[in-house]
Amino acid sequence: MKDLTKGSPLKAILLFALPIYIGQLFQLCYSIIDTRIIGATLGGTSLAAVGATISLSDMLIEFINGIVCGFGIIVARFTGARAEDRMKKAVGGTFVLGTAITALISILCLCFLRPMLRLLNVSDGLMPEASSYIGIIIAGLMATTLYNCCAAVLRAIGDSYTPLIFLIISNALNVGMDYLFILGFHLGVGGAALATVAAQAVSAVICLLYMRKKYSQLVLRRQDLVPDREICRQLLPTGLSMGFMISFVTLGSLALQTCINTFGNSIIVAHTAARKLTTVFLTPFFVLGTALATYCGQNLGAREYGRIRKGIRDAILFSLGWCLIVIVLVYTLSGPMVSAITASRDSEVLKMATLYLKVNSVLYFLPAVICILRNSMQGFGDTKTPLVSSLIELTGKVLIACFLAPAIGYMGVIISEPIVWSVMIIPLLVSFKGKKEG
Repeated sequence: MKDLTKGSPLKAILLFALPIYIGQLFQLCYSIIDTRIIGATLGGTSLAAVGATISLSDMLIEFINGIVCGFGIIVARFTGARAEDRMKKAVGGTFVLGTAITALISILCLCFLRPMLRLLNVSDGLMPEASSYIGIIIAGLMATTLYNCCAAVLRAIGDSYTPLIFLIISNALNVGMDYLFILGFHLGVGGAALATVAAQAVSAVICLLYMRKKYSQLVLRRQDLVPDREICRQLLPTGLSMGFMISFVTLGSLALQTCINTFGNSIIVAHTAARKLTTVFLTPFFVLGTALATYCGQNLGAREYGRIRKGIRDAILFSLGWCLIVIVLVYTLSGPMVSAITASRDSEVLKMATLYLKVNSVLYFLPAVICILRNSMQGFGDTKTPLVSSLIELTGKVLIACFLAPAIGYMGVIISEPIVWSVMIIPLLVSFKGKKEG
């Protein structure tokens, strides 16, 4: 276990964040490989069908993952306070509540799948493949949740390396099964989705077995799986706040996707590629935020308030250096990177994806600060301000999807995030300044 309440704050955060970052890179790699395999083997129409549903699958997965990560913050607090019995109750609650919420979401989404795709403006030509792909992803959400529960609990007690190992295994399985299901069994885009779900299920099972064998404090008793009212009162507000915080972000992207899906297949493919690369570039900020949520949770439990402030400040300064590196990469290599991801030589795809990246990258310092502050505030118990900030993002993207994008086309989508970043950072800075002075 990693005790984040001692030693150099930045060193502790970075060492804890490193395996999470590597894990996220592997996660992105197999997402990008999925895109490459589909584009190269099934063609641009199949890739557009998958791209048209990406925002929906991201929203569902990130909402559930956000809830589970929120639960992990409570586990981290009890870990920092050395309260093992309550920590076990929180771990049990994480699995019980996480799986129950996932089951409900999966059932509802499968019942209303076609209407949701219609709301996304998925065309009739893309509908069969789009519904096949997203339907399998939704049906397999439980596998994703079980793995995320394991990862959240392990990170809460300070082990960020084990989830990485099982994620690497999952990624390797996913790539192999992609080729098997698409080229061997000729299952089309449904095969790509099935490969993803199966790989995550295997990863979840071996992670559960490892936890039981390695960590005696995580071997749960029957009573730990019975919901405890006091623990649930801490788990649900934090978990739902973090889940809604993240889902508001992806719901805003979903609103934009409804516009993007009307601009034609080339724009859909361009946006899919640009978003994949954007995720790669922004991942260090997401990872620092994830690490800081656990860091702040443990230090809050240990009442080390000075360490919380110093850790946040050092993480922001560190992230600004990455912003400069990304700007250089985008302005020199964005074209070849887009081409490598999409396997496309379409000039419009390359032009629009590159334009998206160049406009957005110069303001990446804004999401850097946003990610760090939002997750840190969740870690030290402020569940409202991050939610307000995310609600601003959702509102801004919906307004842009309704008015700006229809008026000026894809350029409205390109400038949407810089606009909302500039507004949503305001409540976070005001709240953090107040807490720092207090």
